[in-house]
Amino acid sequence: MALVRKNIRELAPYIAGKPIEETKREFGLKDVIKLASNENPLGPSPKAVAAIKNAVCGINRYPDSNSFYLKKKLATFYKLDPGNFVLGNGSDELIDIAIKTFVSENENIVTSNKTFLEYEIIAKVNNRKVIKAGLKGFKFDLVAMKKKINAKTKLVFIANPNNPTGTYVSRKELEKFLKGLSRNVIVVLDEAYDTFIDVLDYPKGVKYIKKENLIVLKTFSKAYGLSGLRLGYAISDKKLAAFMEKTRQPFNVNLLAQAAALAALEDRAFLKKTRDITLSGKQFLYKAFEEMGLSFVPSVANFVLLDVGKDCLEVFKDLLKQGVIVRDMKQYGLNNFVRVTIGTPQENIKFVKALKKILAR
Repeated sequence: MALVRKNIRELAPYIAGKPIEETKREFGLKDVIKLASNENPLGPSPKAVAAIKNAVCGINRYPDSNSFYLKKKLATFYKLDPGNFVLGNGSDELIDIAIKTFVSENENIVTSNKTFLEYEIIAKVNNRKVIKAGLKGFKFDLVAMKKKINAKTKLVFIANPNNPTGTYVSRKELEKFLKGLSRNVIVVLDEAYDTFIDVLDYPKGVKYIKKENLIVLKTFSKAYGLSGLRLGYAISDKKLAAFMEKTRQPFNVNLLAQAAALAALEDRAFLKKTRDITLSGKQFLYKAFEEMGLSFVPSVANFVLLDVGKDCLEVFKDLLKQGVIVRDMKQYGLNNFVRVTIGTPQENIKFVKALKKILAR
């Protein structure tokens, strides 16, 4: 124990969603569905799979450390310059890069007390102080967060949409928050779930990077179905991006991930199919929850936060026995809630049937 840094000894690690194969082994099941980690239930784009197959014989070589072609394609996609992009091994690494690059030992970050846990965990790994504001109606309370910012605050993390609640901050709310904000503060907008947005007043962070100290995080893990390859990217002012590039490890984005992402960006039909199945599946789940008399948080993401009316860990374990993996919200302090990813129609039906059976007992 004496060999380990104090902040690591006291750290509560991130608990990942339970894997399908582990659940099959543990309960002797053949058919298991995973609705725990907000992955794409359709799998990856067929074009991405083909690109991986074409690239696989080159894995004896290191990948392009600068991800030249992927940055170029992203720049075209967003009508920006390649210098506006920093690529990472998932958004998790980009959070780490931002904290390492900008937050000094005596400085802090501000975020919510019920949001993506990695903001706080990574900050604590780096021995940086975290200040948290509460949610208001299950969404980020930007007024309360702004009051938490002090002279030592360097980064503010806002998940938009928020994980695990599925709520969002509007354009008006974000612009009010940014107005008058100290130029010593950098706002990190995590837009991992922006593909599923179905509201008109959602603020696209990329529109603000030219006039604000803003970093926008995006990922290929959700709508693009490339979770297993671990690939995310940050968009910011070129000067901020250049400093993050100094902190980034070389070869952090592997060769297959780069090839798959290039192809996935071209497959707009797959992205539309993913979005359509998610939005229709969300309405199916809403209706089922209402018929069961269960409360839920309306979501603009590809998951729903559901109040099961009893200990969430008990419901989580009972669902595992039925071959359904969801995410219990104990680690978030939401003791009666589970988070369920919107799956295929067949997966959604299986989940609802299992939940009805469990709650009926």
